[in-house]
Amino acid sequence: MAITAQQVKELRDLTDCGIMDCKKALTECDGDIEKAKAWLREKGMAKAEKKSARIAAEGAVVAKIADDKKSGVLVEINIETDFAANTDKFKAFAETIATHILTKKPADIEELMAQNLYNDDSKTIEIYQKETIADIGENTSIRRFVIYEVEGNGAVASYIHMGGKVGVFVEVTTDDDSVITKPEFADFAKNIGMQVASMRPNWVSEEEVPQEELDKEVEIIKNKALEEGKPEKIVMERIVPGQIKNFYKLNCLVDQEFFRDDDLTISQYIDQSIKAIGANVSVVRFTRFGLGEGIEKKVDDFAEEVRKQAGL
Repeated sequence: MAITAQQVKELRDLTDCGIMDCKKALTECDGDIEKAKAWLREKGMAKAEKKSARIAAEGAVVAKIADDKKSGVLVEINIETDFAANTDKFKAFAETIATHILTKKPADIEELMAQNLYNDDSKTIEIYQKETIADIGENTSIRRFVIYEVEGNGAVASYIHMGGKVGVFVEVTTDDDSVITKPEFADFAKNIGMQVASMRPNWVSEEEVPQEELDKEVEIIKNKALEEGKPEKIVMERIVPGQIKNFYKLNCLVDQEFFRDDDLTISQYIDQSIKAIGANVSVVRFTRFGLGEGIEKKVDDFAEEVRKQAGL
């Protein structure tokens, strides 16, 4: 049957989809508006087009770890409102995406979006995301992820804070793989994750600090001290080394004070944990995702909105 412009307009007003998508849907459904709406939802198009431009800074950081603890994924998935982030539909989407990444191990977001869903070859992740946007009614995006795979002895561990507001991944190695199932090992890994979440180190140890970062810090310390009138000899021999030590304490995990006991550094806590676990352990790397960090959030001025509506 012939599809009229009025039918296309009606469907477009109901779904926010493009004109050609609406026309195709009506053609596939013999002009039936309700069936065409369902067809667009199935294809992940309904209401997704306009909503995809909205800022999505809420959501959750989700962790998924393999049963053997040898691999895992940490992923940040964003949505527009905290309310929507707490719905079962969003949580199911986040869980599916994390499982897919752990199963398929894409190299980056671009590759991820092009992959067929791990448990449904009929759709790509991109289509699945569009369907979710249409279903929930808010822009939803997969922002970033990291995959850890342990080579040799050791395990991946995670710590998720405040229901996904902060997520941390940690890789811990050991000389005895049997200890990764011990509660003492789990407690150690969790405490390291909590340390990273709360104290935000940038590197594991001093050796990992890039030379350019160190040079930049030295220059800042030196210039500030010289501007204050300190003698250059004292600046270079005493002030710079002392301030760099403080820089390490702030930025290097093993040099930080343990958040549970400020009489201990993390290095000392690791030594204590080795005795409790019964095997050598060390932190190889970590990743910390803070939900929405770096995303410019829209802040509504309620008073200004009232004034506009009142014509003031």
